[in-house]
Amino acid sequence: MSKVYNWQIGRQMEYPYEGVRPRRQFGLVMDLNKCIACQTCTVACKTTWTPGRGQEYMFWNNVESKPYGYYPLGWDVNILEKLGVQEVSGPVYSGKTLFEAAPDGEPVLGYLPDDLDYAHPNIGEDDSVGDMTRGAYLQAPHLQWMYYLPRICNHCTYPACLGSCPRQSIYKRPEDGIVLIDQRRCRGYRECVKGCPYKKSFFNPMTRVSEKCIGCYPAVESGRQTQCTITCIGKIRLQGFVSAPDEAREDNPIDYVVHVAKIARPLYPQFGLEPNVYYIPPVHVPPSFLAQMFGAGVEQAIATYRAASQDRKLIGALLLFGATPQIIHHYRVEGSFTIGYDDSGAELVRVPFKEPIFMRVAFDEKYQTRRSNMT
Repeated sequence: MSKVYNWQIGRQMEYPYEGVRPRRQFGLVMDLNKCIACQTCTVACKTTWTPGRGQEYMFWNNVESKPYGYYPLGWDVNILEKLGVQEVSGPVYSGKTLFEAAPDGEPVLGYLPDDLDYAHPNIGEDDSVGDMTRGAYLQAPHLQWMYYLPRICNHCTYPACLGSCPRQSIYKRPEDGIVLIDQRRCRGYRECVKGCPYKKSFFNPMTRVSEKCIGCYPAVESGRQTQCTITCIGKIRLQGFVSAPDEAREDNPIDYVVHVAKIARPLYPQFGLEPNVYYIPPVHVPPSFLAQMFGAGVEQAIATYRAASQDRKLIGALLLFGATPQIIHHYRVEGSFTIGYDDSGAELVRVPFKEPIFMRVAFDEKYQTRRSNMT
């Protein structure tokens, strides 16, 4: 095992290979306060990448209801139970990662789901937890709550699928950090399925090799965001590139949200994979639950998000979510607009801080005709 530095847990940790960061890293931020579980992202991903034989059960993108939804069944509670109780309250994680907790002779702690675990992609949908007694009133966190959690492959900096593959058929692209499987080398041992704690590596029983989310790399190579991002009707997603903390740029909207404002958190950072999909935590959920899912700093992230009106650069970054299908590399706030630019500095989108209001009068004097506001 090599020693690598994982900034999300604030320390060095063990990993099967030496730590080499890509030239730039694929990153995605999702605002869980805006997701309505319409499944448009799921359908867009499914029809684009997994419509074939042997892929029927695969959802590279899925949306599950928390706390009772899982795909596959119990994916997070199963691996958390195997890892055991760990201390996650401080900026430096003192517990064991999945690599450090691995049994002798194995690179990572994991488990292989049963086939039937994939048969219930919408289990627990909209099921809430908590009680609303007589006389209760609306407050935050809510007394009764649930929320939606959209998930894709995290394209981790230290992927467990890569570290567990005995064939070395999984690799991380140096140009964008997207994690891919070389299916010519894969022999279908399913060690990647066992090793990935997020269960985003899938075995195709027809081709007898593994498959996973490819980060829509053909689109990313041409400067477009992923299918799940550009089809999201709730505008909860922003995909681009995320820097390491010591290289963060304030003019990169993802860096600003993740590293400067620090309102977006990784999913289960205690696993030790340094995932590169980040979530803005839901403000109505008890922090004690969110802390074990998104690590330390959740309460501060929520407080900063709720006070976003005091930070125009943060509001500007949030307004760029869903504003253009192109990848935004730079942005700036100018007057009453936030402006996104591509890698060459060309303007991609200009979003007003306040949407204009157009009133259509019932009688048009110019054309001497009556108009209806009904559609």
